[in-house]
Amino acid sequence: MNSVQIRSAERALSVGTWLIVAGAMLYSILTVTPLAARHTPDEWDWTAPILPLVVDAAVVIVVRLDAVLASLGGHGGRWPVVLRWLTGCMTLALNVADSALKKDLVGVAVHAVAPLLLIVTAETGLAYRRAITAAVTRLETEQRAEREARERAAAERREAAEKRAREEREHAAALAREQREHEAALAREHAEREERARREERAEREARERAEREARERREREREQLELERERREREAAQRRETERREREEAARREQLERQERAERERAALLAGGPAEEKLPEGRARQIVHAAYATGLPVRTAAELCGWSIGWVSTRYQELRDTTQTGPRALEGAVS
Repeated sequence: MNSVQIRSAERALSVGTWLIVAGAMLYSILTVTPLAARHTPDEWDWTAPILPLVVDAAVVIVVRLDAVLASLGGHGGRWPVVLRWLTGCMTLALNVADSALKKDLVGVAVHAVAPLLLIVTAETGLAYRRAITAAVTRLETEQRAEREARERAAAERREAAEKRAREEREHAAALAREQREHEAALAREHAEREERARREERAEREARERAEREARERREREREQLELERERREREAAQRRETERREREEAARREQLERQERAERERAALLAGGPAEEKLPEGRARQIVHAAYATGLPVRTAAELCGWSIGWVSTRYQELRDTTQTGPRALEGAVS
């Protein structure tokens, strides 16, 4: 179908739709006006045709705007649908109301023909217009694609011809360029040979200088390494001496602690025996008195532990105080 046939179909649809709308409006006015006049005060009978005119005007607006939107491929949303069905239902109700009130089923059927035909025509015309718009859009797209394809083919042919001409020119230019490049290559090879000879001579000279410099740097590095090694050995020797000194001090400290702990255990063992039942030997008694003096026990307690007299123990305490001048003092009041 070409564009002429499509426009003819659109005109036929538009003319038919408006004929049906006009007929339905005229029939609705003639049918609804007496009903509205009977239900309107006598002084306002002249307003009876206004109601069908308002409803039919809404029908005209819906049909016209739906046709415009459909031709543009747009959609008005849900409110145009509501208005379309609301006006159709109002037209149907107003047309069949008189017959329905009289319970005339044949009249209801006869008066329902025009409104129902109007509703179905409005919906069908909208569907037809949308289908025609989609078809026109598809046809225009296909025609545009065909036109673009023809233009692209023509452009490709022109590009091919230009490409052939360009390739011929480039081939001729390439031949001339190759000749010039060959001559330039010969001159460049001669210059490169001379430059290579100069580079080789310069490279040999630089290699000798580099070898001499590397030898000097190697000797300097070896001397620095020897110096660093000597300093490292001196630091290690000093560290070993310091470590040995610390180990000796730690060993002496541990030995002193062990002696102190051993003396504490011995004193505890001597004092753990409790009061002596009889007089102990003098050597044993002196050890107990020494332990009691070191732990700060009173003279009386030391006398009970060794079994000797308080005077003898006091004398031993005094001897220990005179010799050491340290340690806790015995309780002087314990003698009295």
